[in-house]
Amino acid sequence: MDYRQLGASGLKVPALSFGCGTFGGKGPLFGAWGDTDVAQAKRLIDICLEAGLTLFDTADVYSEGASEAILGEALEGRRNAALISTKLGLPIGEGPLQAGTSRRRLIEGVEAALKRLRTDRIDLLQLHAFDAGTPVEEVLKALDDLVGAGKLLYVGASNFSGWQMMKSLATSERHGWPRYVAHQVYYSLVGRDYEWELMPLGLDQKVGAMVWSPLGWGRLTGKIRRGVALPEKSRLHDSAAFGPPVDDERLYAIVDVLDALAAETDKSVPQIALNWLLARPTVSSVIIGARNEEQLRQNLGAVGWSLTAEQIARLDAASATTPAYPHYPYWGEGGFRQINPPPV
Repeated sequence: MDYRQLGASGLKVPALSFGCGTFGGKGPLFGAWGDTDVAQAKRLIDICLEAGLTLFDTADVYSEGASEAILGEALEGRRNAALISTKLGLPIGEGPLQAGTSRRRLIEGVEAALKRLRTDRIDLLQLHAFDAGTPVEEVLKALDDLVGAGKLLYVGASNFSGWQMMKSLATSERHGWPRYVAHQVYYSLVGRDYEWELMPLGLDQKVGAMVWSPLGWGRLTGKIRRGVALPEKSRLHDSAAFGPPVDDERLYAIVDVLDALAAETDKSVPQIALNWLLARPTVSSVIIGARNEEQLRQNLGAVGWSLTAEQIARLDAASATTPAYPHYPYWGEGGFRQINPPPV
């Protein structure tokens, strides 16, 4: 396993981390992802640790807290061998105090997560979304207090826009509070919007990307191709509406290249899609998920080798889209690009 620096921190994380969204199986979204119980989770964690994958990512909203609880129980007795990343901020109930990142919500949320995870500290806490109703200063001072108390070791964000991340970083710097070292983002061959603004920000400010849904909500598993019906057991039947739309023809063009590269490299379609991400700027860790041992071992095969520059260029060309304004002038071949070239 390759280990990488997480942003501007001293923390080294594995290139692949394990997403625990399949643990618990509660609710319409997470029920479609999987229903891994404690015994199954222990086995998956065994395989991860044997492979050097030491970072496990979850959230309080995953299966109504069951994901954190299962992860905590499955890690009991080997907590020090693992890094735990969790998230909070999205609504966990109907009440006004059960959503957002106010000081009260952060302190109560962290305490509840620690109990479910059966641990005394969270290695990385990421805010699941930007809370427009709470001042940034309140959020960051609360995180500073939690870090000072030893309950959090590092902090990050997830799904922030560029201005939200930059405002947070500037506020942290002004007051001497902990900076976000990670940004958990959606990024894949079928979803490259991250490159337009957030990737240049990550490079400039040294914020490491932790990539969620690297296979485009299951579209890059190798089971979806032109002229082939969506598999009956595909989770896209239940979860596609929760993710961004993808143009069918663009998807098929990407899969055509993935199929060709699979034949050239003797690697699977998912392994190639994951390996492409591992070579992108700012990417610290790609979060993989698995319902069973076979899927996990397959995804672990994405490390330890590299695509050639020519193969990467073919994937880049097949997956390219026109960025939204004001980004698209900088991706062209004119003067905008000369004075401020895109990072990839």
